[in-house]
Amino acid sequence: MLQAWALTGIPEITAGADLVRVIADAADGALADGDILVVTSKIVSKAEGRMLAADDREDAITAETARPVASRVTPNGFTTRIVQNRLGIVSAAAGVDASNTPEGTILLLPVDPDASARSLAGGLRTLLGVEVGVIVSDTLGRAWREGQTDSAIGAGGVHVFEDLRGQTDAEGRPLIVTMPCVADEIAAAGDLVKGKAARLPVAVVRGRADLVGALDLPGARTIVRSLENDMFRLGADEAYAEGFAAGKAAGTSTGSGNVSDR
Repeated sequence: MLQAWALTGIPEITAGADLVRVIADAADGALADGDILVVTSKIVSKAEGRMLAADDREDAITAETARPVASRVTPNGFTTRIVQNRLGIVSAAAGVDASNTPEGTILLLPVDPDASARSLAGGLRTLLGVEVGVIVSDTLGRAWREGQTDSAIGAGGVHVFEDLRGQTDAEGRPLIVTMPCVADEIAAAGDLVKGKAARLPVAVVRGRADLVGALDLPGARTIVRSLENDMFRLGADEAYAEGFAAGKAAGTSTGSGNVSDR
């Protein structure tokens, strides 16, 4: 049976806060071997001092961007930028966030969410004597679906995939490509009990102790699809413009004004 609940009593987090101690105090002895904690990236960023003045937002997005994917001007005149950030994550505004932060400030994502998750998991294991895993989560949109859901951007002591390839389904047929991203599923489960405005930044998910393991398990960075395997590396408009420009250049280089003479 899967259980999930949010930890209460976590105060506002400021730079330098000891998140291991804060989470341990909020858990109040309730954690057990095999529990997985889902920790919102916001409190990790706050503890790591990743806060900036809000008037630096556009510059911060640019600085956090590894490559642009798509941009659109909204009906109210704002430009939404979808980019791949320095962590490899494709998201709006490179993950730069202005929600649940003090007035006039913005938050950048943690420098290394996997390292942050490993540090939290290791610290809690040492302090409490229980073998827990940690997922650092953030809210992301989806390319083909409306709305957002929480996903894993960092993982420590947790298997991020459940590799079912080579097994059989209920009808005995072999599973060829089935590899659920359980880290994202657990992050979403945690979000159901944390909420977005309830100031409950940490959830405990119990019932999948089989996913908890060594601290040096591959982290959430391995979830990010490599560029060469990304079939949708650009937005539709950007891909069209790039293809049009390439076709025009090819036609010009052959001395013809047309891409095709047929």
